[in-house]
Amino acid sequence: MYNKGLFSDWVPKPVQLLIIVLLLAVAMPLGGVYTGNISFMVGSTGQLTEYFMWANYATTIGMGACMPVVLRIKMRFKVRDKVVLLLVLLALLSYVNGTTTEPAIIIASALVIGFLKMMITIELFLPLMMLMSNRGIFYSVFYTFVLVVNQVSSYYAVEISILYNWQQFFIIASIECLIMALICWVFMHDKYFAMKVPLHYIDWLSILLFVSTFMFSAYVFSFGKQQDWLNSSKIINASVAAFLSFALLSIRQTTLKRPYLSFKIFTKSNVQNGLIMLLFLGMYLGTTSVQNIFSVGVLGYDQLTNAKLNVMMIPGLIVSGIVAIFWFKKEKAIRMYIFSGFASMLGYAIIMYFSMVPEFGFERWYLPMFLKGYGMGSLFIAVWYYTLDKLELDDMLAAIGLVLVWRTFLAVGIFSAIFSWFQYQFQIESLGNLAVYLDGMTLTSQNLPANLKSLQINAILSANKRLFGYITLTGFGVLLYILTHHFGREKFRYPRFVRLINGKSVIARKRLREKNKLAQELQDASGSTL
Repeated sequence: MYNKGLFSDWVPKPVQLLIIVLLLAVAMPLGGVYTGNISFMVGSTGQLTEYFMWANYATTIGMGACMPVVLRIKMRFKVRDKVVLLLVLLALLSYVNGTTTEPAIIIASALVIGFLKMMITIELFLPLMMLMSNRGIFYSVFYTFVLVVNQVSSYYAVEISILYNWQQFFIIASIECLIMALICWVFMHDKYFAMKVPLHYIDWLSILLFVSTFMFSAYVFSFGKQQDWLNSSKIINASVAAFLSFALLSIRQTTLKRPYLSFKIFTKSNVQNGLIMLLFLGMYLGTTSVQNIFSVGVLGYDQLTNAKLNVMMIPGLIVSGIVAIFWFKKEKAIRMYIFSGFASMLGYAIIMYFSMVPEFGFERWYLPMFLKGYGMGSLFIAVWYYTLDKLELDDMLAAIGLVLVWRTFLAVGIFSAIFSWFQYQFQIESLGNLAVYLDGMTLTSQNLPANLKSLQINAILSANKRLFGYITLTGFGVLLYILTHHFGREKFRYPRFVRLINGKSVIARKRLREKNKLAQELQDASGSTL
């Protein structure tokens, strides 16, 4: 027998919804590393920061690799058996990450965690989408909840690391997974979702090429600055390996009867423009590295205080979700909602541009972080909705892995790497400019340390200000692009342009002629009838 739900018939509906929410709260924040913990992991293990950034990217790559095959895996196994096994495996991997100091193990574990947790997430999609028949409302609720949970999880990861150590948060995550596995074993039914399908149709070589492509790319983005980019043979070799892997992946899809990936949807206008908007979103999300340099390097915040800045985004995230629910409920065009998201991000960049001073108070973070939270939430919801709008389920699932990796890894990774490189170059240039005013009279043995520290801070502020200035200028161009984009409607009509040029009098005369013509036609019709 088949059961398209998740739970046994005797489980009340409110209890089912509560368990789904708990599963999302436990599964979605899981990762190989937690960004707030990276500094503690570096200090404890003595490894480079770049290894743990690579592991952070690996989780997203694992999620993207799972998407094209997740529906086939869903229909192959019984719901309870699969979810319980996945939670146990996630608990085991979290425990491994919390007890090892070897970065290679953490990176591999992070990749598998992303792959496994996507299988659990897809089980929760269908019941929630059935509960909210409107896809836009579903995205509004789902992304708001997930983004808020991620910010809260990142904050507590830092707090627990300070109170105890960084391993404890992984142990807590492992225990949570085991508890949820026990709950699912009790409440979930022991039936298949639909007709059982074989797994031998999955092309595992394509999955390996997909992972290889983006893991090599993640190595480039993570280690590029540390290896001095193209001056390093390792960066060049990794770039070539990523390109060759993607070329082989693309060629293989043309020879398969059941391809792992589908590139057909990338010919559609909404997908192409959606990817461009997600790239612009990655530009704004990439400013996190610049913000951290300012908050930690200039303002002197500790890790917990810096983590509180991300918590300040939660009100903006909630407001964006509420606005999105009413927006989709009223079935309004999403152009102005997307515009409001990019405008909020632009407002954040403008405020940060004028805030590059050492006297910046903690209370002045509330407005820019609210705007950043609203912009992030609204763009995650609306741009994802627009990108995947009116796509067939088979085509969407076969390409959503690439779109997911593009949104969460490539777009953010590209701009984070670019900002990191430019920030360093601008610092050097600023120090060179400030050196004009230094001589033996201003730099004495007594005031040398204080002056050098002041010079470094001013160089950082100058570099950050310049970066936010370029981001602001680009942001105005993004807003112009949003205003002129058609969003599925006819973009340009010649008669409207003529009426706009000739003025309202032309419209009035045309309406009068149409009215007289209609009256004449009615008179002629009535005359012939009589």
